[in-house]
Amino acid sequence: MSFPEELKYTKEHEWVKVDGDTATMGITDFAQSELGELVFVELPEAGKTLNQGETICVVESTKAASDVYSPISGTVSSCNETLNDKPELINESPYENGWMVKVTNFKSEDLNSLMSAEEYGKFINNS
Repeated sequence: MSFPEELKYTKEHEWVKVDGDTATMGITDFAQSELGELVFVELPEAGKTLNQGETICVVESTKAASDVYSPISGTVSSCNETLNDKPELINESPYENGWMVKVTNFKSEDLNSLMSAEEYGKFINNS
């Protein structure tokens, strides 16, 4: 399993990608494979303020429901509304079409506590 180099990762299996003043978040390929087929996603409202480590949303699979945690603090600027009708996009394309939330006004220093792709790969292999 490989992980995109441009992303940062959490021990709870979320990823974040910073592009200018916007950060996009989702769950990793490893997380979606562990959860199984996703059937429902409960996304937050735009404008919600998130703190690093707090629940962003809930995903439900045929196996279980799981919280998704915010890798960084910031303000929700948009959600991937397509997931309301097609939660399976997270299974099919967790890093592109299956993104969950975009945030602005994020704390860039929060990125320092996250793992690189290499570190995340080692974390997965040692778990």
